[in-house]
Amino acid sequence: MRLYSGTSKEFIEDTVQNRIAEKLKESFQLYFRYEPSRQEVASWRNSLRAMCLVVEHTGLLDNGIILEYQLPLTSRRLDCLICGKDQSGRDQAAIIELKQWEKCTDSDTEGTVVTWVGGASREMLHPSVQVGQYAMYLQDYHAAFYDSNPIGLSACSYLHNYSFDPRDPIYHPKFVQTLTNYPLFTADDVPKLQNFLAAHLSGGKGGEVLRRVEESTVRPSKKLMDHVAQMIRGQKEYVLLDEQMVVYQRVLAAASTTSDARKRTVVLVKGGPGTGKSVIAINLMADLLSRGLDAHYATGSRAFTTTLRKVIGNRGSAQFKYFNSYAEAKPGQVDVLIADEAHRIRENSSNRYTPKAKRSVTPQIEELIGASKTSVFFIDDRQIVRPGEVGSSELILATAKKKKCAVHEYKLEAQFRCSGSDAFVNWIDNTLGIERTANILWTGEEKFEFKIFDSPGSLERAIRSHADAGATARLVAGFCWPWSDPRRDGNLVEDVVVGNWKRPWNAKPEATHLAKGIPKAVLWANDPAGIDQVGCVYTAQGFEFDYVGLIFGRDLRYDFDQKIWRGYPEESNDSVVKRSRDRFTDLVKNTYRVLLSRGMKGCYVTFLDKDTEKFFRSRIE
Repeated sequence: MRLYSGTSKEFIEDTVQNRIAEKLKESFQLYFRYEPSRQEVASWRNSLRAMCLVVEHTGLLDNGIILEYQLPLTSRRLDCLICGKDQSGRDQAAIIELKQWEKCTDSDTEGTVVTWVGGASREMLHPSVQVGQYAMYLQDYHAAFYDSNPIGLSACSYLHNYSFDPRDPIYHPKFVQTLTNYPLFTADDVPKLQNFLAAHLSGGKGGEVLRRVEESTVRPSKKLMDHVAQMIRGQKEYVLLDEQMVVYQRVLAAASTTSDARKRTVVLVKGGPGTGKSVIAINLMADLLSRGLDAHYATGSRAFTTTLRKVIGNRGSAQFKYFNSYAEAKPGQVDVLIADEAHRIRENSSNRYTPKAKRSVTPQIEELIGASKTSVFFIDDRQIVRPGEVGSSELILATAKKKKCAVHEYKLEAQFRCSGSDAFVNWIDNTLGIERTANILWTGEEKFEFKIFDSPGSLERAIRSHADAGATARLVAGFCWPWSDPRRDGNLVEDVVVGNWKRPWNAKPEATHLAKGIPKAVLWANDPAGIDQVGCVYTAQGFEFDYVGLIFGRDLRYDFDQKIWRGYPEESNDSVVKRSRDRFTDLVKNTYRVLLSRGMKGCYVTFLDKDTEKFFRSRIE
């Protein structure tokens, strides 16, 4: 997706005639279905006018230009990409990150500076670091930049309101190498910027290169579990972008400075499905461990933790634990504790198997913060699906304040699942009545594929066709059927029954002696044989697949007369959630939100309640 694409002559003409910002605004409305902010439109108008002058005076009159180009598989957009050939006739492209900054101050975290953005001083990636991450990301995901005859890619930033001062923090020695690789140009550096662009693009013929960029395929998304194995072996394959990198550097800075166990730091990172929380967490684990720090990765999900341990191998599995592993930890025993899926934190770490003498009344959140010098919490407040889960941003911040911790709070917004479509996740939140968003209608224009099927059988055939073609794909369902123990021969009971269609749930977590070919519950999401069972939210949460097929049960239905969602506990087989009383409807909404957002390329659904299906269809354009 891009908001503008054309020749450099067209770009110059549109800018001179004051049409460029309006064209971007119209494209934005058409794609996102709501208006961009006045500040963003003003930013386009000011920055692109400055960029236009540079393009024209450099003589780049036979080039291709893309504005607001969406990075593949994310919701982040490049400001400007100029295409053409160099003097040798080689295809080239240059990314230019445009900033309206006027000044900045130093930051104590690597790769960042502090500047005035959005009405406040904020920690932001250094422009050269940011544009460098964009360049690496394109080279990693976009076929035009890594195939057998790749387009050469360069990148720079242009701060057209910034006055040059060699003593400025933006030129701090720690940025020397980054500035060398991805130069930064201020308002006083226009001749240097012109030389930079001319060196790469003065051969013109940008239309041919532009077509390559727009028509080339995108490399399939790397799976998180595959990435973990490479990460722990020191092969960093994922590129972090924008606020992901800011969070990453903040944790590294906190970990390197906290030596006194009594002085603790809490980093709270909020983000919805697919915003890269687990990707940051795994990157941090690899880096922290390589630096000799005692870093632990903890979750409340047995399935997710077990899968991580299997992929990483026995040597590294000891660093991957559960939230209830720290009841007896000494204060500050762990250097850095990364708590992923922090919404699954429970009231305390005791369970029905805990001996009476060892039962703890200490809140689990206090155990986690107390056990570590630096604790990092990755959370989505709308993924609580059981009443016993008490993890919330509010609880974490209140406990951190109580323990007199230094606190850093961040919010992730870039979308890395659902083909990088913010629109799909926002549409789901709006349709389920979880949050009002601008995405009232699903247009189907995005690359993410959403389809409604008339039966579980047709849904399964579509999901299996993707699995047969080599994609990761799974069937999931609301918890609307009983969950039986395996038969004596180890085979599973076909509990999920809709008419003549029958399939088993994935194996129960405590099931043993399963028949050959049936994965354990904790490995269902990562084992190819999982395609033969239906997963519930407890085995699917925390994982992602190329395609997810959902059976939307009768435990949550839309009431057209009252125009509200209603929960039906009598249709649920989740005994714990059924006891939540007035929280039942909200918890089941969260359950379906989790299940609907597991897909990276597509989400297919069949509805057992026709009014609910009718309501979803009414929200599709």
